[in-house]
Amino acid sequence: MNKSVFGRITSLIMSIGVSVGLCACGGQGPVVTSAGMQKVGSYNVEEEVRYTDESEKEEVQQRFASADGLCEICVYPTYYDVTLDYEKGEPEAVGAAYAQTLRQAVPEFEAKFEPYLYENIRRQFHGRVLNYDAVEKRITTLIDGIPEEYEREVKSFARTFSEGREGYVQDGKLSYEEVLTSQIIPDALRPTACSALSLGGSRTASGERLSLRNLEWSIGSEKQITDIHAVVHMKKGERSITGIGMLGLLDIITAVNDDGVMIGILDVGSITGEPFVYENKKCYTFEIRYALEQFATAREVGEYLVAESGDFTWCHNLLCTDAKDAFCCENATAEVVATGKAHSVLRTVDSELMEGLTWDTPDSLCIVNSFTTKGNQDGFTTWQTNQNRFAKYNMWVSEKERFSLADLKGIMAHEVVNQHEVYNVHNSGTIHTVIVDYATGKIHVAFTKGECADDIPRYLEVGSY
Repeated sequence: MNKSVFGRITSLIMSIGVSVGLCACGGQGPVVTSAGMQKVGSYNVEEEVRYTDESEKEEVQQRFASADGLCEICVYPTYYDVTLDYEKGEPEAVGAAYAQTLRQAVPEFEAKFEPYLYENIRRQFHGRVLNYDAVEKRITTLIDGIPEEYEREVKSFARTFSEGREGYVQDGKLSYEEVLTSQIIPDALRPTACSALSLGGSRTASGERLSLRNLEWSIGSEKQITDIHAVVHMKKGERSITGIGMLGLLDIITAVNDDGVMIGILDVGSITGEPFVYENKKCYTFEIRYALEQFATAREVGEYLVAESGDFTWCHNLLCTDAKDAFCCENATAEVVATGKAHSVLRTVDSELMEGLTWDTPDSLCIVNSFTTKGNQDGFTTWQTNQNRFAKYNMWVSEKERFSLADLKGIMAHEVVNQHEVYNVHNSGTIHTVIVDYATGKIHVAFTKGECADDIPRYLEVGSY
């Protein structure tokens, strides 16, 4: 891989032509020819960007609570704030309380979510006519394999919410099987793209770590997901977790525990097209939840999840940080490892990168939708989106010696979002951007509302760890 593929993308306003040969996992890969990124119209945000280290706090509009006090849902203008109290109830009771309260707080939830669910199912099966018996077997097998207390909770939620409906029938209602399917979309059906950045204390104005994750996901044909943003507080004493995701979901997409361990999921997949295997597999989104409850440091969480990675359904990356450390869990399934194209490893800020990748800023970690360590599966060679996003992060982080929280917010305000001529970091698929500030413990989130994210995102303070 010629280093110019990344090093020469030094400005978003220049026309750059590159023609480079890239190495894949130690061997010579195909030649990549790219016209680079050209300045056309307003690809870069031209409005002045002004952030501070503070974020807005919204006012509660409505509150709903279950009769037993195990679930409370607060309605904010932009998102829902959910508290699930596992200190006062067993998993089955909490699951039932969440389902009951969700029905009360958002009566239109299933009418919005069910079409979105079927869009994800059809996308995974390439739009062909489906044998829903096969889909159901995949889902029930995976659900039966999640940690036992979560299985009890999820099944109770599904039974309560579905009110006796069964099977896969697109009718504007959610059946038991459909609710179960919604709980493991990343494990059974798969998300899209994401990116993440963590800056250590030597790179920040406060001297404490700042970690950011940008979630790209299917937004839904009717933009359904932007209507059901949720911050979910799983209250378990010293095992508590704050998750940022969507209403009604009990897995982990982005989360931070009470010790400040932050996790964000990023898809990777297999370049060799290995068949999907779900029997005797684990759902990594629920294994993440387990790890966040069991361990107090990013290293412990990361080592656990890398060790479990062979049993997961998809290859993926995980942002895994705390106040002290930042890691990327490069998690390869056993089937992909068997091909010799990939292996699982806990990448650090000091890990040697695959040939041709340039990262110029010490004490910082960037993650896109490819493994990155030397000798691992190469998702850069034929994926220009990964090349460009990694190069852009490298350029932006290199431009400043120390970042304040306001500066890091501004990372996501460089490019016009709703355009498709160049590969954006902050783009029309962005669902949320989460920043954890380890100087204050505060969690800041920019939620996408409507058709796509704002060019200059609005951050809200949604709590602290």
